[in-house]
Amino acid sequence: MIASLNGIVLRKKPEGIIIDVHGVGYHVSIPLCNLADIPEPGDRVFLHTYTHVREDALQLYGFVNEEDRKVFTTLIGISGIGPKLGLTILSGMPVDRFIETISNEDVALLSTIPGLGKKTASKIILELKGKLPSLDTEEKGIAGRASHTGDAVSALMNLGYKRPISEKAVEKALKNHAGSIEDIIKESLKYLTEK
Repeated sequence: MIASLNGIVLRKKPEGIIIDVHGVGYHVSIPLCNLADIPEPGDRVFLHTYTHVREDALQLYGFVNEEDRKVFTTLIGISGIGPKLGLTILSGMPVDRFIETISNEDVALLSTIPGLGKKTASKIILELKGKLPSLDTEEKGIAGRASHTGDAVSALMNLGYKRPISEKAVEKALKNHAGSIEDIIKESLKYLTEK
């Protein structure tokens, strides 16, 4: 199995990148949300990879960090979720957001990913609950803040508010308040009820 690649980017496109490793060009499929983290052609890149072998093909899937690859391999361990759908899911939202969505059991948000219905989204949540790395809000700082933001937006949407309105309210609440998730939701609701 090819566990990682370290080489020069030859091509960078949404359908995948080509990396030259000592004269051999490897085509690697990556989540779309990782595309911005890939250097421009001519620059060196290091990717953690997952090798998928079938009778008729050998495909490489690449990830900027080890955690992303672990989440991907855990995801495709679910019956009926192949690498292609796994890549589509992780292209639909960053890994931190995906972990947060599973943790919050947010079927509605997960099923907004193209090709993923509510039934499959529910199955993924059921299978992955407790199996993914947790987001440590104390250690991750900004990621923790982002996690609080996502949780608060999700909670407001569950109360019937639309996403754009919920996001604006949470943004306002965070500017004036940086407490617990409950405090952020309460502050956000103040903005929403003032309208």
